[in-house]
This record gives sequence, structure tokens and C-alpha cells, in this order.
Amino acid sequence: MESASIYFRRFLIWRVKNISQKRFILILSLFTGILSGLAAVLLKNTIHFTHHLLTGQFHIENTNLLYLAYPVIGIFITVLFAKLIIKDSLGHGVSKILYSLSKGGGKIKNHNNFSSIIASTFTIGFGGSVGAEAPIVLTGASIGSSLGRLFHQNYKTISLLIGCGAAGAVSGIFKAPMAGLVFTLEVLMLGLSMASLVPLIISAFSAASVAYFFMGDGAEFSWHLENQFVLNNIPFYIVLGILGGLISLYFTRMLMWTENKFRKIDNPYFRLLAGGIVLSILIFIFPQLYGEGYNTITAFLNGNKDIVFDNSIFYSLRGYEWSLIGILALLIVFKVFASAATTGSGGVGGIFAPSLFTGGVLGYFFARLINASGLYLLPESHFTLVGMAAIMAGVLHAPLTAIFLIAEITHGYDLFVPLMITSTISYLTIMYFEPHSIYTKQLARKGELLTHHKDKAVLTLMRLNKVLETDFLPVKSTDTLGVLVKTIAKAKRNLFPVIGSKGQLKGIVILDDIREIMFNHDRYNDTVVEDLMQVPPAFIEINESMDSVMKKFEETGAWNLPVIENDKYMGFVSKSKIFSVYRRVLIHFSDE
Repeated sequence: MESASIYFRRFLIWRVKNISQKRFILILSLFTGILSGLAAVLLKNTIHFTHHLLTGQFHIENTNLLYLAYPVIGIFITVLFAKLIIKDSLGHGVSKILYSLSKGGGKIKNHNNFSSIIASTFTIGFGGSVGAEAPIVLTGASIGSSLGRLFHQNYKTISLLIGCGAAGAVSGIFKAPMAGLVFTLEVLMLGLSMASLVPLIISAFSAASVAYFFMGDGAEFSWHLENQFVLNNIPFYIVLGILGGLISLYFTRMLMWTENKFRKIDNPYFRLLAGGIVLSILIFIFPQLYGEGYNTITAFLNGNKDIVFDNSIFYSLRGYEWSLIGILALLIVFKVFASAATTGSGGVGGIFAPSLFTGGVLGYFFARLINASGLYLLPESHFTLVGMAAIMAGVLHAPLTAIFLIAEITHGYDLFVPLMITSTISYLTIMYFEPHSIYTKQLARKGELLTHHKDKAVLTLMRLNKVLETDFLPVKSTDTLGVLVKTIAKAKRNLFPVIGSKGQLKGIVILDDIREIMFNHDRYNDTVVEDLMQVPPAFIEINESMDSVMKKFEETGAWNLPVIENDKYMGFVSKSKIFSVYRRVLIHFSDE
């Protein structure tokens, strides 16, 4: 083992001498893409195999009580795996990536190279109503992070490799390289420059190539476009876009609300039982909520409406049009609860598939409702496809990702115009009510979100403890002017924190304020510091974000502000120190 380490160090030295940094990044991006593609193929196939093994023998005309058992079993295995083997939370994958980029220095724990694949296989294969995309994105990002740290790369390069892994994961699991690239730039919010674009492209196409090699070149949702896009349908696409934005708002807020309710159950096994029961009942009533639900969307695209009634208690109603429309409406309403019950109870999965499912059902429901009214005839497959983009654009706050992903996974390139119209309107609609997506809402609230706004991004990357200065000499509020003058004689600063008996910050003394009396020996004994101090214009809490710190400097016009923790004095932050660190981080963060 020691000899292997020596050889590896020699390789690192050889690499620096013989391979330039730019070329080495391209090599790492290629390996990241290949490994991410392999991980995506593995996850896709294990979920499909598990799903088929458990439900492949079910007869469509009968309900099956196993729908009540499978989801609970799958989540139970997932929870045990996370608690006993991984001993870590496997939560929302994309949020973990965003946090690692903004506050984690690009470090993602090594177990994420494989743990999300195993956990999501049990969760989704056994019926968990979530998607495999977020787990595989975390896996790809973790592979990129691991490779970057293995070869001792800096934060900027590791961040780029995380993006490469994410792009490769999306590209591999959907066989959609353009969507993988756009997802990384739009959702993970990595800055766009030629230095970052080329490695991302390499990872995306290499992962897609791996996926094509192992899974063929068929689309995720196979269908045939029979009718061309008609301009007369544009008003209906606009209405679908507005509905998509409103349903996305409902989906986002209801998912977070329901997950929070489950989190309030302290005992993890009670939480598992509660979520598992809710999920199992929903799947028993609506079997289409089992797993990712992609087979239901494929059926809609190909004109098969009867899949809504298969294996369900509503099988006898399959001949009634309004029964179909009613069940479609209920699927839109309850999909979010099934997804929240899955993740809230300890299952592992993402919201890609739930948003695609909800959108597909919404588009099909909308077209079917208009057609049933007899007022107008709409192509149902077109609206199913465009509906998927509408909800994805709204829930993920990623209209470009939605447009390119749906076009690639359905080969529906002829519908680019309605995809653009509906996705954009859906995005604008939800943005009016909700400026942050599910992925970013919690991080934005804590000031931990990295954004395309370079100034805010740099402030997010900065740490308060890196700009904290502790070389200010403190004085006590009961000290006399004479003691203060002796302290001033030893100080290198012109600012003195006034400390109480328990270490609490009571105020500050500024040298300029006492310059006129500091040489008046008659006042040395009868003047105390408490009479000379002033209250600072603002206090900074030790856990405040740098964005909040800068706002306080702007509001007060101060040059130095004290930092406290539970009222106790910790040090000072100065503008000059912030500007110095800001410049270093900016150079470190940006290629430009």
C-alpha cells in the first residue's frame, strides 16, 4: 500500500511536468463523463430489473395487495442502509451539490459515489414515487469531486469536475447530452466560459456515448409524431403554460410542506411507517404512482388511455370518458403527496420524474378535457409532451433544461416552438410567486446559495472566520482613563472593544474621540471607560452570511464592525480585510 502511494506521488509529479493543467482538466472531464455514464446505466438497469421482478406478473384487470407492502419494504431497506452502513443522510441530491459548491469547498463524501445508486434502487424499484435522476446527479458530482481531490486540484477545478459529473449523469440516464450541459449551467449555476464549457461538453457526450453503447439509441419515451405543430394551437399552449406554472407552485409548496410534516416525527421508524402507509395506500388506489411512472407517460404519448385503469380499483370504469378525466385530475393532485411521503419517510430519490409525470398527466388531462367538451380538437400526445416541459420548467426553475430535455428524450424536436412557449410562460408564472426552486429555497434562506451573480457568488464562498480580526486590545467598562491610555500605548489599532464582566461586548472606544482628553492627567482617575465609549452602529453575529455583513457595512457606512456570539465579543471585521479576501476569492473562483 505504501509503495502504491509512492508511485502515485511520482505520477503526480510526472503529470505536472508533462501534461499542462488545461489538458489534464480535459482528461479528467472525459473520465468523469465515462464513469458517470456507467453509473447512470447501472442505476437505470437495476431499477428496471427490480421493478419488473416485483410487478411483472401482475394482471392488469386485478388489484394487488402487494402494492401495500412493496413501498414500505423498499423504504425500510433504504433507511437501514443509510443508518447502519452509510451512517449519513442521503437526502436531496441536488441540494447537497449546491451546498458543497457554496459552503463545502467542493467536497462531497466518497460514499456518494455508490450509496445513492443502492438506496434509490431499493426506494424506486419497490415503488417509491420519485425519480432516479437526482441520485445519479449526486453520484456523478461525487465522482467528479473525488477525482478532483484525488489529483489534488483546487476549488475551481473541483467545482468544474462536479459540474462535469452532473452533466454526465443527466446525459447518461436520459441519453440527452444537450440537456446534461444545460442542466449544469442552469440548475447548478456554474459560470459559463470557454474554459468550463469544453470540459462539460466532453463529459456530456462521453456519458451519452456510454449510455448509447449499453442501452441502444432509442428515446426514453418512444412515440411517433403524426401531426405537425399548428399555429392555431398557440393560445392553448399559452393556457397550458399558465396552468403549468400554477401546478408547479402547488407541487413545490405542497412537497415542502408535506416533507416538513414528516420531519417533525422524531422517531425515524415511526416516520418510515407513517410515510410508508401513506405511500402504499396511494399506490394501491392509483398504481400509476408506482416508481417513476414513465410507462404511463409513454402510453399517453402513444394514445393508450387504458393504462390509467390497469391494476386499479377503477378498472371497471375504463369505458367512461369522464371517469378517465377525473382520475387524471386526482393523479395530478396526489402525485406530490406520494413523492413527499417517499422522501419524507427516508426514501432516496429526486423530483425530476415526479415533475415529468405530473406534467405529462397535466398536458394529457388538458387536451382530453378540451376534446371532451367538443369545442376544439387538440393533439393529445403533443400536449402530453409539452406538459412535461411546463412542470419541469416551473418546479426546477429551469426552462432551458426542460426544453432541451423533453426534445431529446422524446425526439420531439418538431415541437420546439410550443416547448419554448409553454416552458417560458410556466417559469414566468411561478417566478411571480416563488423566486426559488425546491433545490435552492432552503439554501437561499440561509445565504448559502451560489448564483450566477458573480458578486453574490464570491460573497457566498467567503467565510466570516477568514476575515475576522482579533488583534484589537479590549478594555473593561470599569477601567479608568489612565488604564485606557496605557492600553493605547501598547496597541496597534485605534479602536478598542469595551468588555463587560462576562465577556459581553458593551461598546467601543475610538481613539479620535478621546484624543483631546487622553493627555489630561487630571482626568485619569475620575473618568471611566463607560463614560467614553459609544455603541457601535451595528453588530455582526458570528454565523451571519457575508452578503448580510456587506449590507450592514453599506447601511452604516462604518469601516469596522464588531463580531459577537451570544453577545460575547469575538473580534472585528473591517472593510479593508473583506476587500482583500474578496479579491483573492474572485481570482480563485473565476476563469475570467
